[in-house]
Amino acid sequence: MVLILGCGNLDRSDDGAGLLVARRLRQLGIDAREHSGETFALIEAWSGCAEVIVVDAAVSGAPPGAITVSDPRAAPLPARRFRSSTHAFSVADTVELARVLDRLPSNLVVYTIEGRGFDHGGVPSPEVSEAIERLAQEIARKALKNSP
Repeated sequence: MVLILGCGNLDRSDDGAGLLVARRLRQLGIDAREHSGETFALIEAWSGCAEVIVVDAAVSGAPPGAITVSDPRAAPLPARRFRSSTHAFSVADTVELARVLDRLPSNLVVYTIEGRGFDHGGVPSPEVSEAIERLAQEIARKALKNSP
């Protein structure tokens, strides 16, 4: 079974993308959890899980709504993509700490949705809202395909 964790902060506009993907997945009948993205809690959340998907917002200079998929077991996540994180440590920092502590899941996939705005109290931009739906549908298709 795959653990799906959507990270972010709903009070920070596009930063809520990961949480909204998790909510949409649950509407589609796929088990997904919302997570603040706090470093040690995130590492603990995936502890003992062999397969994990993490979804978070990112800022890399790509167009808003762009979806990127990374395999941090194969190569470190580009820290620049997470430079505007609203978490104390970014997901990239958390993954690298987990690597050092030998606490990475055997299979970890990180999806990011490129954000445009991270203002307090705002709603997700139209591009991010559309990407949330696209990514939720993609993850749901894969989850249903791999279910027994």
